[in-house]
Amino acid sequence: MSLQNQVYPVIWQDDRVLLIDQTRLPSEYALVDIHRCEDMAQAIKTMIVRGAPAIGVAAAYGMYLGAREIETHDRDRFLTQLEDVAKTLRATRPTAVNLFWAIERMLKTARQTLGSVDYLKQALLKAAKAINAEDIQTCQAIGDHGLSALPSAPEKLRLLTHCNAGALATAGYGTALGVVRSTWQADRLERVYADETRPRLQGAKLTAWECVQEGIPVTVITDNMAAHCMQQGMIDAVVVGADRIAANGDTANKIGTYSVALIAKAHNIPFFVAAPLSTIDFEIRDGSQIPIEERDPAEIYQVGETILCPPGIDYYNPAFDVTPADLIAAIVTEHGAFSPSQLHGELYSRKIV
Repeated sequence: MSLQNQVYPVIWQDDRVLLIDQTRLPSEYALVDIHRCEDMAQAIKTMIVRGAPAIGVAAAYGMYLGAREIETHDRDRFLTQLEDVAKTLRATRPTAVNLFWAIERMLKTARQTLGSVDYLKQALLKAAKAINAEDIQTCQAIGDHGLSALPSAPEKLRLLTHCNAGALATAGYGTALGVVRSTWQADRLERVYADETRPRLQGAKLTAWECVQEGIPVTVITDNMAAHCMQQGMIDAVVVGADRIAANGDTANKIGTYSVALIAKAHNIPFFVAAPLSTIDFEIRDGSQIPIEERDPAEIYQVGETILCPPGIDYYNPAFDVTPADLIAAIVTEHGAFSPSQLHGELYSRKIV
């Protein structure tokens, strides 16, 4: 299976960004043209592009698009206005740390690049392209390290994943689904079970769609079937992605991930988190400090045009939950698989901003 057969949700082409509109999958494959920073911010906020690494790549291009709109030739004024661009993008999604990582890397590039404002703008485009390319390489490394970390038996594994942490959630290949891809390529995958992932159904819509594109055997289950499947001996390991990982290994991922981790622990099934080093936020001590985004209650009470709930009731719609580090067998990064207790000592020195 080659990368030529795979999905790339964020593409720089003909002086603009093309995004796969993930809100329209799987029924329609459509591309959205992004020419302005404001449009990129809206695309991130409305989840046209989603998944922490993909958001980071999109934000990097958003920084360049915003820089391109700045008309001054004065360096200091340019850098001040670029901070305003960063502020706009930071306000889109509070939980995904890759967003903030990519923005800071772009700001650092601008601050450290000498030359005219036009030269700075070209340096920012080059940096955004580098972040894009690096993420694809990172995901392939995560997939291969994840394959090595998975149980050695049985020979053919049945993996469960929650939400979508595939090519659509990254620059390509995926994190958790990257592990699935590498396992499939190594002929060690029997089947992947995809939680539907309420309320936005990213597992049913996106993970399943990606698997179909590449012929990976996939079975969609509702979120409340995970415990039954584990009890019936249908799952050998769980692999999920992450939107932010605290220094102690506590991991924020799509709502429902914590439940899956608890069930896996109860059935003695290893639970793996797959994420790039940029997803680890060494500035926060533990998961209690991770901000949790709350989204529109319409995601709960409405699917398409169908209203599911009676009027006059209240809703609570956190987009993420935090899985404690002691439920995680290993965190798989591009540098290898590490226990949560190893993160700070083994990986902190490799942190890149």
